[in-house]
Amino acid sequence: MKTANNGAAYCLLLTVYFLVSSCGEEDYTPKPRGFFRIELPEKNYQTYQSDCPFTFEYPVYASIENDTKGLAEPCWINLNFTQFRGTLHISYKPVEGNIVKYLEDARDLTNKHIAKAAAINEILISRPDKNVYGLVYDIEGSGAASPIQFFVTDSSKHFLRGALYFNVRPNNDSLQPVINFIKQDIDKFIDSFEWK
Repeated sequence: MKTANNGAAYCLLLTVYFLVSSCGEEDYTPKPRGFFRIELPEKNYQTYQSDCPFTFEYPVYASIENDTKGLAEPCWINLNFTQFRGTLHISYKPVEGNIVKYLEDARDLTNKHIAKAAAINEILISRPDKNVYGLVYDIEGSGAASPIQFFVTDSSKHFLRGALYFNVRPNNDSLQPVINFIKQDIDKFIDSFEWK
């Protein structure tokens, strides 16, 4: 019986020792929140053709639908990046002596993001061979709702504006790989854009 009591006492003493020794004064540093790895599809493009007075190339992993919400007009379309929960909203207006108003509207809509933007970089679009001119607004900042907006025009007949939004809480730090990926698609959109 003494052996059984000695074994139980030894186990109890060993358990107490491990409990006491594991309570050291080491600094605990929590791990940062992790994010899922984002699988990016292969780049392939197709041409958008419609009755609208413009054409462009867009990625095969995106879908196009007519905008039917609110004040939508003909040739207002949404380029949906379903995999990324993002949409490039595209609105077209014929220019009827009101180009200044459209330019001011594009600037004002972009400037609504100033409160959350760290910077708004303007990139000039100038393709005289296709009569396509405009600006890309690259909006930096982790809380900006729209990281990219742009407009293109021929200055006399046509005006088209685009704005990229994600259907998630704005956290552009974690969305940055997707934003960079879609920026390439927007660059392709602009480079291939033509008026009919």
